Amino acid sequence: MGVARAASRTCCDSPAGKDVPVAAGAAVSMTTFEAAEPAGASSWPAAVAPRPSPPGAALDLLARNAAAGATIVGIGPCTNLALLEVARPGSLGRTPVTLMGGWTRAPAAGLPAWGPEMDWNVQWDTRAAEIVGRAAARLTLAALPATLLAQLRAADLPRLRASGPLGELLARQSEARAAEAGMAELGRSHAALPDDLLNFHYDPVACAVAVGWPGAVYEETRLLPVVRDGVLRFEPDPAGHLIRVLVGLDGPAFTEAWLTAVEAAQRPQMSDSK
Repeated sequence: MGVARAASRTCCDSPAGKDVPVAAGAAVSMTTFEAAEPAGASSWPAAVAPRPSPPGAALDLLARNAAAGATIVGIGPCTNLALLEVARPGSLGRTPVTLMGGWTRAPAAGLPAWGPEMDWNVQWDTRAAEIVGRAAARLTLAALPATLLAQLRAADLPRLRASGPLGELLARQSEARAAEAGMAELGRSHAALPDDLLNFHYDPVACAVAVGWPGAVYEETRLLPVVRDGVLRFEPDPAGHLIRVLVGLDGPAFTEAWLTAVEAAQRPQMSDSK
């Protein structure tokens, strides 16, 4: 799928290039006890080293920021969030949560006909996803089918590279991931995808949804997470929470917003002193 697999890391985002607190989180799935292995390690600079954290550090970081009014955004499996709820019951009921994942309907015509089994963030740890889906009272799903409308293309790479070192890293990683996952072939095989497809903006879409990006379309439905034959789905149920589900977005507008954000993140920050 190409979903970023930063499942074992929890952070509090910060604007304007400031330091961002980071804590390593869960190392294994609560469902299968499979280890969380980083993806695409070869496309990172050699200077990036592991940063292990003491047990519980990720949960403390999540709890502090939730208490301060932050929205929790999950861009990987739900393991850390589920552990937070298990350790501190009620935590997810008191703060907004946005997840990159969830499947409630098939993708639009011309897109890959991916079902819920392709929803890696959810299926890697279904026990954790079920805990979060039942406990989070203000949950938004950046659902997999809708994120397929936000596409990164080879045509975007010149602008991305010209933006600075962050853009260059993203471009190199995107090309490596596209080659590994056969994205060009996927693009040529589906009418609603570009022939120069590199990837989908899964995680950036989730973050944009969390901050209220205006190009998104939602439906609100009472849903419960249900596991059948090892596959978790979010199904309509009057006993479920009212969940906001991303069902559509303006793909070209999102690409422009994302590229603009990458460019802005690399501009020198103006000093407050004169």
